[in-house]
Amino acid sequence: MDILIKILQLILSLSILVLVHEFGHFFFARLFKMRVDKFYMFFNAYGSIVKFKKINGKWNVRWFSGNNKSTRKKLDENGAEVLDKKGRPETELIPLAELPDDNWNKYPQTEWGLGWLPLGGYCKINGMVDESMDKEQMKLPAQPHEFRAKPAWQRLFVMIGGVLFNVILAIVIYWGILFTWGDNYLANRDVKNGVYCSPLAKEIGFRDGDKILRLDGDTIEKFNNIQIKIIRNRVKNVEVERNGEKIIIPVADTFLSKILKDKEFLSARMRFIISNLQEESPAQNAGLQKNDRIIAINSQNAEYFDEIADILSQNKSKTVEIKALRNNDTLVFSTNVSEFGKIGVGVSDSILKSTHIYYGFFEALPAGISKGFSGIKDYITDLGLIFSPTVKAGDSVGSFISIGNIFPALWDWERFWQLTALLSIMLAVINILPIPALDGGHTVFVLYEMIFRRKPSDKFLESAQMVGMILLLGLMLFALSNDIIKFIIK
Repeated sequence: MDILIKILQLILSLSILVLVHEFGHFFFARLFKMRVDKFYMFFNAYGSIVKFKKINGKWNVRWFSGNNKSTRKKLDENGAEVLDKKGRPETELIPLAELPDDNWNKYPQTEWGLGWLPLGGYCKINGMVDESMDKEQMKLPAQPHEFRAKPAWQRLFVMIGGVLFNVILAIVIYWGILFTWGDNYLANRDVKNGVYCSPLAKEIGFRDGDKILRLDGDTIEKFNNIQIKIIRNRVKNVEVERNGEKIIIPVADTFLSKILKDKEFLSARMRFIISNLQEESPAQNAGLQKNDRIIAINSQNAEYFDEIADILSQNKSKTVEIKALRNNDTLVFSTNVSEFGKIGVGVSDSILKSTHIYYGFFEALPAGISKGFSGIKDYITDLGLIFSPTVKAGDSVGSFISIGNIFPALWDWERFWQLTALLSIMLAVINILPIPALDGGHTVFVLYEMIFRRKPSDKFLESAQMVGMILLLGLMLFALSNDIIKFIIK
C-alpha cells in the first residue's frame, strides 16, 4: 500500500507539471496563431485511451482508438515505389483533400487526448522539428500557420513558454503553501542541546553537544539547512560553540561527497523525555509515565536520546535501573530491555520548539516569489555539483524510482505540494539547458538565428534533435542504473 501511495503521488505530481509545461507552449503558439496538431496528457504510442477534436463545430470523441495514419508510400510517375539511399520505401503526407471523410487527420483542429503511458505528455506544434520527428511535413513548403513560418521572436516565446509556466506554477504553489500552512522549521538558535554527530561528523571534528554558529562566517537560520549548505557552498570552516568556547572546524573538500550521502550527519540533540508509552511495554510495566525525563541508567549519567539509546542497545534482553525526573522528584525504576534494545516509549523534547511564521493572502505572494527564485538558484548550484570531482553528486542522480521515493508513504497534502513545487523548478531548470531535444536547445537555435540572421537548416535541426534524444536516453539509463545499484547494495 505504501508503494501504491507513492506511485499515485508521483503520477499526479508529474501530470500537473507536464500539463502546465505543455500548456505554456500551447498558450504562446495559439497567441501567435500557430496551429497545434496535438495536446496529450501521457504518451499515446500505438493508441490512446481517449481523444477528442472539434469537427464542424461539434466535439468528436473516440475511446481506445489507434493513431490514424496520414502518410502513404511515395510513387514515381510509373507507379513504382520510390526508394531512399538505403533501399527503403519513402513515404509522403496525404493531402488533406484526399483523405476520406472518416479520417481523423483530415480536420486540422487540435487533437486533445489522454495516452496510456503515464510518463509525461506533449504538445505537437505544426511545422516544428520536435520529438515526433515528423519529417514528411518538413519537406513541404512552409504554411503561414506553421511554427517555422513565424518570426524568430515569436518562436522564442513558444520555446520558453513551458519553462516560464513551470516557474510560475512553483511560485503559485509556494504562495498557496505559505498562505495555507505557513512556514514551519527548527531554528538553529533553538537547538539548545547542540547536535548529535554521526561517525563521519566526528571524523571531521564535530562532537556531540556542539552548537553550530556560522558556516564560513555566515549565520544560518534553519537548522535542517546546515548539511546541504555545507555541500552546496563548499564550506571550508564551521564555527561551533563547545563547552562555552568557540572553535573552528575545518571541512576538507574530500569529505563533501561523504557528507552528501550521510543521512544522519548532524541531528538536533534531544533530552529523553517520554511522550507516550506502548501498552504493556517494559517501561509502562515498570511504572514510567508520560513526561518523565530519564537522566541516568545503571548509575551512568545519561540524559540525551543518543546516549540512552546506546546504553539500551548494550543491554538488550537485560534488566536496567532507570533514574528519572518527575516534576521535582527523582525516581528510580527497574525495567526490562527488549531484544531490540527498546523499552517501548516515544520521545520528545520541549526545548526543540519549531518556529512557525504565518502569512496573510497577499503577504504570502512576495514570500512565494522569493522562495521560488531561491529554489531556482539552489538547483542550478546543485546541477553544477554533479560535475564536481570532489562532491561527486552524479552518483546520487536517480530516475523515476528515486523521485517516487521522495514522496511520503502517507498522503500529506502539504508535503505533496512542496515536492511538486520543487519538481516544477527542477523541470524548468533542466528544460532550459542548452541541449538539443530540450527547450533550451531549441532556444539556442532561435537565438542563433536572431543574432546571425541565418536560420539553421531543417536537416541540421533534425540531426541535433536526434543527438539530443540519444543524450537524454543515455542520462535516463545512467539514472536508472544508479537506482539499480543502490537497490542491490541496500
